Amino acid sequence: MTTPFGAPRPGASPLKLEFPQSLAVYDDYAAAQRTVDYLSDNEFPVENCMIVGTDLKRVERITGRLTTGRVALGGLLTGLWLGLLIGVLFTLFTTGNALGQIVSTMLFGAVFGLIWALVGYAATRGQRDFSSVTQVVATKYEVLVEHKVAARARELLAGLPGALPNPFA
Repeated sequence: MTTPFGAPRPGASPLKLEFPQSLAVYDDYAAAQRTVDYLSDNEFPVENCMIVGTDLKRVERITGRLTTGRVALGGLLTGLWLGLLIGVLFTLFTTGNALGQIVSTMLFGAVFGLIWALVGYAATRGQRDFSSVTQVVATKYEVLVEHKVAARARELLAGLPGALPNPFA
């Protein structure tokens, strides 16, 4: 899968093992990482390992309530920043009153951002009156190793307290 210097062979994906076998399954990433680190400390060829997050969940954390005022303020500020960026770019390529160009593009951007945000908010018709952040997280982490080194990995891992391999977990 790799050249003698550790580079991936042409056409080989760095996120794949040829014939992976499960070494252990953990409830958190830190335990899986600790296992690979332990193998590395014992001079195991860790380029034959992979940590795979499984049992994925989508978690959405609600960060606040949306009101017309909050939406308007957010649109206004976003428009100001966009106007500032465009104004600075304009001043790089034109001659004339640079401050006037920047201020006018900022004002135009603020008005545009305000209208765009309010129209978008009105289009939802109250279907989503909150802000949130979303993340996909794994609930299990499986350490996989190439079949040709799996036996050696299991031998080494038997010496790590609390990390006995359980490929059937």
